Amino acid sequence: MVSGRLKEKIDTLPENWQEMILDLYSQGGSDVEVKKLIYDWRGTFSNSLWDRWLEEEEIFSQTIKKGRMLEEAWWTKNGRTNLENPKFNYTGWYMNMKNRFGWKDKSDITSGGESLAKIKISFKE
Repeated sequence: MVSGRLKEKIDTLPENWQEMILDLYSQGGSDVEVKKLIYDWRGTFSNSLWDRWLEEEEIFSQTIKKGRMLEEAWWTKNGRTNLENPKFNYTGWYMNMKNRFGWKDKSDITSGGESLAKIKISFKE
């Protein structure tokens, strides 16, 4: 006999949950905003349930993966389409891209003009 609570499934989400989640992502929404949306629908939600659904619920996992792609596309397009807009805050956009999508500044360490990755180092005893 199994005791305890039953595992919560995605059937607790509204009928058109996928469309609403993808719509939020397509406006540049983040995972945190999607979690808040689910919280609003259910009245409760946790990071551990999010993680479990990503692992165990294929439809949920695929929806979130697609949504993350839509999110990054929105942010990328926003930067691209504002190239000539002097009022656009590129510093804020750039920091957002670094924090959201793992962008990094290129670090090129050189010695005498040659990349250290190309220099062979030998030690003499």
